[in-house]
Amino acid sequence: MQRVDAEEILDSEGCSAHDVEGVLAVLDWVNRWFGGVATTRKMVERVAQVAGVKRLSLLEVAAGSGEVPERVCAEVARLGITLEVTLLDRARSHLPSIHRINEDCRPATSAVVADALALPFGDGAFDLVSCSLFAHHLNAQQLAQFARESLRVSRRAVLINDLIRHPLHLALVYASLPLMRRSRIAWLDGLTSVRRAYVPDEIRSLLAAAFSPEVRVEISCNYLYRMGVIVWKEADSA
Repeated sequence: MQRVDAEEILDSEGCSAHDVEGVLAVLDWVNRWFGGVATTRKMVERVAQVAGVKRLSLLEVAAGSGEVPERVCAEVARLGITLEVTLLDRARSHLPSIHRINEDCRPATSAVVADALALPFGDGAFDLVSCSLFAHHLNAQQLAQFARESLRVSRRAVLINDLIRHPLHLALVYASLPLMRRSRIAWLDGLTSVRRAYVPDEIRSLLAAAFSPEVRVEISCNYLYRMGVIVWKEADSA
């Protein structure tokens, strides 16, 4: 199955605020029940274990509603791990209000509007830079740029949580239409997302070309065609 890169409706200028709200609500539901939250949680736990730390700052790029880091924050807290979360998205309309996110996740979360390919932070500003369902929106050159920029801003690792392109995955999204009544746009974008998603070997090759051989990359395949990628800073990769 060849990768087909096409714009998703959510990314277009014609997507209204009402439609954005509906799509993000469906994405939150998908992440809760179909491996999104679990994939990021496993990667956070892995970094905490390797680094031997219980407190981590995390920048969530292309954060949308912030559902994934919010739920991961709550789940890892049960293990004694504290996440200090900052949300970043290109559109203010995608982000939740500061009032809401401060109520939902402790310690208080902040939100920033900025370009994911030119992060407005200094070197090593966060322990972790994370994204969920964002990598497939980028072509190979953009994804390499994002990975380099994210590694610059991180102190420990970059976490990429994304779909795996597969014919069966596409068939499952086609079959999910009855569950997507809340947003037909989310269903259409889901089909586009699977078609433009990468497979693990593509991600590994792309990151190998973007970094020196010393940069270690771990890739795991998770529930329902989810891929977890950890790009380690050299000091924490042993």
